[in-house]
Amino acid sequence: MNRAALLVIDAQNIYAAPESPLFIASLAGSIQKINALIRAFSAAGRPVIYVRHVHRADGRDAGRMFDFAGEAQPVSFVEGQEEADYVPALEIVPEGLHITKRRYSCFEGTELGAILRTLGADTVAICGYMTNFCCETTARAAHDKDYFVDFLADATGAPALSETFTEPQIIAAVTTTLANGFARIYSTESYLQHIS
Repeated sequence: MNRAALLVIDAQNIYAAPESPLFIASLAGSIQKINALIRAFSAAGRPVIYVRHVHRADGRDAGRMFDFAGEAQPVSFVEGQEEADYVPALEIVPEGLHITKRRYSCFEGTELGAILRTLGADTVAICGYMTNFCCETTARAAHDKDYFVDFLADATGAPALSETFTEPQIIAAVTTTLANGFARIYSTESYLQHIS
């Protein structure tokens, strides 16, 4: 774990606003866990990389993000709007690095790969939102790029996909799949015991 970098993915207001279609009711609890990870990585002198998903208001940079099924949907995560800002409760450490992405994967179209190489990282520790979209996609991409992947299950979150497929079920489904070919799955409490 000595060469791990923490990826804090999309801890943005769009998930914290009750009126948002992407509202995550459990966000306050997962943010506390994310902050504990940030503090531990920072105290150990390990990299903390904050990632935000942002689009131009006119959607020129969105590609298939909002019309994947053939019908265009409104663009969200719009730059300059409050929904795209970090959640106020998120702890930002001065030495943290910040990147912006426009796709689910934190690697796609970003400088993340170059940053990790420069840092000499061989492992990414993933936390943030959403478990089943940006976190899972980044975990799979990192594995394909030959990084070790540590997935902090309870430091991720997602809105329910339906009344019968809730956040705990989403996290269980994602982590079960990732654990069988892509990542090591941890709780925040167990992971913190290994950071020094």
